[in-house]
Amino acid sequence: MKLFTLKFYLLTPGIILFLGPLLFGQEEEKKEGYQFTLVNELPSTPAKNQYKSSTCWSFSSISFLESELLRLGKGEYDLSEMFIVYNTYYDKAIRYARWQGNINFAAGGAFHDVLDVIANVGIVPEEVYSGKVIGEKDHMHNEMDGVLTGFMEALIKNGNGKLTPVWPLAVKGILNAYLGEYPEKFNYKGKDYSPKSFAGELGLDLSNYVEIGSYTHHPFYEQFIIELPDNWMMDKIYNVPLDEMMAIIDYSLEKGFTVGWGADISEKGFSWTNGVAIVPAVDQEDITGTEREKWEKLTQKEREKMMYSFSEPVPERIITQEIRQKAFDNYQTTDDHGMHITGIAKDQDGVEYYYVKNSWGITGNEYKGFFYASKPFVAYKTIDLLVHKDGIPKEIRKKLGL
Repeated sequence: MKLFTLKFYLLTPGIILFLGPLLFGQEEEKKEGYQFTLVNELPSTPAKNQYKSSTCWSFSSISFLESELLRLGKGEYDLSEMFIVYNTYYDKAIRYARWQGNINFAAGGAFHDVLDVIANVGIVPEEVYSGKVIGEKDHMHNEMDGVLTGFMEALIKNGNGKLTPVWPLAVKGILNAYLGEYPEKFNYKGKDYSPKSFAGELGLDLSNYVEIGSYTHHPFYEQFIIELPDNWMMDKIYNVPLDEMMAIIDYSLEKGFTVGWGADISEKGFSWTNGVAIVPAVDQEDITGTEREKWEKLTQKEREKMMYSFSEPVPERIITQEIRQKAFDNYQTTDDHGMHITGIAKDQDGVEYYYVKNSWGITGNEYKGFFYASKPFVAYKTIDLLVHKDGIPKEIRKKLGL
C-alpha cells in the first residue's frame, strides 16, 4: 500500500500554501534476502528424500543418471536408490572381511559405487524396490547401519579361528529384513526383467562418466585414489587445476550435461532454510553438523547462532588452489554430502550461482528441494564431480587422455 501525507506551510498570517499530496514511501519495499533468476535450467526429476539415511551418494548419482536419461530422450525414470544401497553394503561386507576389518565399513559411499553396481549387477525402478519395508514412510537406517556394523565387527573378532561359509547369507538376511527381499526378477510395465536386463534396456554407456577433482598433493592431469573413508573401493578420479575444474562445470551445463557434485556443506555459509551456500569474505566459525539429521537436532538458537543473516548478497572470499587444498589437508573439507548441479542462476546483482538439487525432500526451504551455491562455495568445498566426458572442454580432455 502506498501512503500519502499532506504538507501545509504558513507563509503569512492567514495565508496557507498547500503543497500535497506528496508521495511518502514511493518505492515498493524490496523483498529481503537473495533473489534468483534461472538462466540455464537442465531437465531433472523431482527431488527425493533420503531422510534418516546416509545415502546422499546414491540419491545424487541416481538423480544424475535420471537426468541423463532425460537428455538422451529416453523419458522420465524413477530409479531405485535402495537397490544400489543393498548391493553396495553387501560388497562392502565382502571387502571388509577380506581386509580383516582394516578398511572402512559404513553407510557412506561415492559416485563410482553407483556406476559399479549398475555395470555389474544392474538397476531396478523405484516401484519395484523402494527399500521401505519397516513400516516407516521415509528411510530410517540408523538401526540397520548399527546392526550391520555390529555383525561385521563380531564376524572379524569371532573365536572360531576361521570364518564360516554362510556369513554372507547372514548379511543378505539383514539387508532383506530392513530393505526388502532382493528382486532377482520383476515385471515392469508388462515386461519381465532382471536387474541386468533392465539396465541394458536403459542403454546408458557408463564408460562415458568420469570423476574430477582438484588437489595439489597429486600431479595434475593424472588419476589418483582419493584419500577419503567413503572411498572403500579405492577408486580413482582425474585431477585438474581449480580453474579447469570450474570450467568443466560451466562447460558441462552449457552443453546440456548436468553434474554430480560431492562437497562439504558443514560451512556456516550453507543455509538449507534460505536455500543458499556462500563463502562470505568475512570468515566465521564453521558448523560441525553435516547431514540433515544432525542439522535438525540443533535448537533454533543454535541454528541462528551458526547461520548468517542472508539478508542480502555479500562480497565473497576469493578461493585459490592453496586455500581449498589447505581445507582438505586440515579435514575442514570432508566427503560430506552428494548433490546434483542442474543449472545456473543469477542473483539480483547479476552474480552467478549453481542451481543444486538436494535429497532432503521438497520442504524446509522455498525452492522445492533445490538451493543455490555460489561459485566461490563450489570452488572451495568441492570434493569431486561426476561428469560426462563430452561435458569436458576438448583441450582439458586432451590433457587427461580422454
